[in-house]
Amino acid sequence: MKKLLHTPEGVRDIYNVECGKKLALENRLKKTFHVYGYHDIQTPMFEYFDVFRKEIGTIPSRELYKFFDKEGNTLVLRPDITPSIARAAATLFGEEDVPIRLCYTGNTFINHSSYQGRLREVTQMGAELIGDDSVEADAEMLAMVIESMLTIGLKEFQLNIGNLAFFRSLIDDAALDEDAQERVIELINNRNYFGVEEYLDSIKVKRSSREAFAALGELVGGVEVLVKAKNIAPNSEGIMAVKRLEKIYNTLKLYGVEKFVTFDLSMTGNYGYYTGIIFRGYTFGTGDAVVKGGRYDKLLEKFGKDSPSIGFAIVIDELMKALTRQKIRIVYTRKNTIILYDEGKSRDAITLAKDFRNKAKNTELIKKDKKKLLEEYVKYGKEYYAGTLIYIKKTGDILMINLITGEQKEINKQS
Repeated sequence: MKKLLHTPEGVRDIYNVECGKKLALENRLKKTFHVYGYHDIQTPMFEYFDVFRKEIGTIPSRELYKFFDKEGNTLVLRPDITPSIARAAATLFGEEDVPIRLCYTGNTFINHSSYQGRLREVTQMGAELIGDDSVEADAEMLAMVIESMLTIGLKEFQLNIGNLAFFRSLIDDAALDEDAQERVIELINNRNYFGVEEYLDSIKVKRSSREAFAALGELVGGVEVLVKAKNIAPNSEGIMAVKRLEKIYNTLKLYGVEKFVTFDLSMTGNYGYYTGIIFRGYTFGTGDAVVKGGRYDKLLEKFGKDSPSIGFAIVIDELMKALTRQKIRIVYTRKNTIILYDEGKSRDAITLAKDFRNKAKNTELIKKDKKKLLEEYVKYGKEYYAGTLIYIKKTGDILMINLITGEQKEINKQS
């Protein structure tokens, strides 16, 4: 017997109702992006390696899927869509000096070195606001994320916001070299603040810096933590970073979404290209963030356009998992009509199907197998979200079954 092919580890097939729900969810999110004035863009699934090289700051090279073209150039499957958008924007909108609003849907590919049940191919939907370094731009992005979550029915949602400029002020004040920075970031990402203090003590960092890093764990919460943050900010850069978060918060109040915001000054950012505010969205039912984003004012420079920018990505697979576990219904409205017909009734069935399709009704034609009972087709219709089954019998009589209510109506050929 021929061996059945299955998917590689970390990828999967999505089909039927789940696929329909996923597309419906994407469609709803895209409508929110559009009402905020964002325009669609599609970038290639693979790019030259340089678009994701180390200096860009996306993910380690070992986690990229790499291959070669006929000329010997190294290509990679995109692990992240933002650098692709930055490359495209620098090329396509090089002379544009008005802010550019772009949104996208696409799959990303990461060859996780330690595979722990994580998908290696995921769908992301996101938006990028290019050419605007204002507080209002930051707030617009955050408001759009929150509104996107609310519009799909998420009530329990939290957006954690930090500012890398604040974190950098602590790093600069402590005069940490690259190795020390990496170690500190690793400890902070693991929420090991005692370990941070111990490590900084071992490399003879001044006491005020040690205390500031140790206090990061307490700088998580509502707008009140920003007062504490200003008190431990070591220099004007740190104070300005906190003041920017205060201004963002006041702007979010105008949108009426401030209650979904939590400040977290210990956030270090998952991508090296982030420069200012960073944020992550969390909800119940998934261990990972469903939204990741931040400001990246220097990224477009690497592709030839000096343009401050901010963006985010919604991880659709994580979001669907959360919605399912929270029992939040993804509105999936596709209701096929099934036309089931007996042998010899194909003319009537096709004529009726054509009429339905001309009226934009989704219609599925099925020739009845003599060996199968009508109940089997009814069961099939219910499983695949059909609304109505119309059975054209050999006699010419028609039976209409409402698959939602179970109601039946017989139409005789003579009548």
